[in-house]
Amino acid sequence: MFRLLFLPSLLSACLLGQTMPPEAERQLAREIYKELIEIKSGFTSGSTTPIAEAMAARLKAAGFPASDIFVGGAIPKKANLVVRYHGTGRQKPILLLAHTDVVEARREDWNMDPFQFIEKDGYFYGRGTGDDKAQAAVWIANLLRYKREGFKPDRDIIVALTADEEGGGPYNGVKWLLQNHRQLIDAEFCLNEGGWGEAVGGKKVTNNLQVSEKYVINFRFEVRNKGGHSSMPVADNAIYHLAGALDRVSKFAFPLKTNEVTKAYFAELAKGEKGAVGSDLAKVAEGSQDAMQRIAAASPAWNATLRTTCVATQLEGGHASNALPQLAAATVNCRVLPDESVDSVQSALQKIVADDQVSIKVMGEVTKSPASPLRPDVLKAAKRFTDTLWPGVPVIPIMVMGGTDGMYLRAAGTPTYGIQGFFMDRDDIRFHGRDERMGVKEFYEGQTFLYELVKALSKAGD
Repeated sequence: MFRLLFLPSLLSACLLGQTMPPEAERQLAREIYKELIEIKSGFTSGSTTPIAEAMAARLKAAGFPASDIFVGGAIPKKANLVVRYHGTGRQKPILLLAHTDVVEARREDWNMDPFQFIEKDGYFYGRGTGDDKAQAAVWIANLLRYKREGFKPDRDIIVALTADEEGGGPYNGVKWLLQNHRQLIDAEFCLNEGGWGEAVGGKKVTNNLQVSEKYVINFRFEVRNKGGHSSMPVADNAIYHLAGALDRVSKFAFPLKTNEVTKAYFAELAKGEKGAVGSDLAKVAEGSQDAMQRIAAASPAWNATLRTTCVATQLEGGHASNALPQLAAATVNCRVLPDESVDSVQSALQKIVADDQVSIKVMGEVTKSPASPLRPDVLKAAKRFTDTLWPGVPVIPIMVMGGTDGMYLRAAGTPTYGIQGFFMDRDDIRFHGRDERMGVKEFYEGQTFLYELVKALSKAGD
């Protein structure tokens, strides 16, 4: 009787132990994670250099020679870390990438200090807990574990923690490394962010493998005017022109469509959904516009997967409270499907705005990249360890609706795959938002998944 009563709980404990790293490894990963979160590395207000230096110090203390550790970047406050763990050289290296900069976060916007690592109610809170310091912490923790265990891979394992993924521009770490130190990160393929596990109602439904992504265009909407005294208002007001333009953009939707990757994604997703939603997902994969409309309305993530999106993200305007504005401007951030051109998006926006007072110009450099080929070894290993840790959860190749540094690597000829094993609620992903968080159990399970995945992909024939 005693055995019958306690067998299920003992079995659960056994299974739980299989998904979790050893206690000492969990403690190390948590310690690194906390250190990363509490170093302020906001795109504009912080610096990635203290992170690169702190992780370099850990690696040196663990016995990594200084000759295998690189710290440097485009400017002093935007340093990157690259470390190499040597294998036998039978195969070309694998690159493990994560960015250490984060989107800005203000204390008054959050329910807690965004730059304090807080564990509460089963979650780790802090800016970057999801995007992308969890993966950075795991890459370093697992690399240290490989060294302690004496693991001898058949390829070098390169870890790169880089700057300015969130803002891009001239200080972006991956772009800078490709231009100035290509040999440090030259690899057969790369594992990166961009593919995470999706959960619905607490149930794990997919472990996503990102093989392509939308690309980013930032447009500056600008209206200039002669202005005047606010006591004598006129209809020709720069702010009103801009407001009208943004209102029209907010009501416009780009066409719904699928591509090779998203067709496969929705077809696979349909297998795990029941009822009308499952039926509609299958119809989306077959090209049904009506089903696409319903699926797009059901989920912001599905909507963004099916169409190009443009949204106003920043505003500026006016120069005095008692003067008519001489300038009103906005940044409109577009996430564009891979098969659509910059010119087509810009033309669509100009047609929507329909106001010759509003100038619409591309801001900065635009980078597009091809999809990565679906490597059998990556897919096989991802499926193997997903099924081991979370039986029955499928691995689904996806096009991520955001952008990652994978675009620079793909454009440079390095196939890049977004895979993490961190599961998140499909309808509560807080990247870039208030009270960003990562599940405690989900973090440690992802640590196990990535540890096993990289080991397998680093040995010939696995």
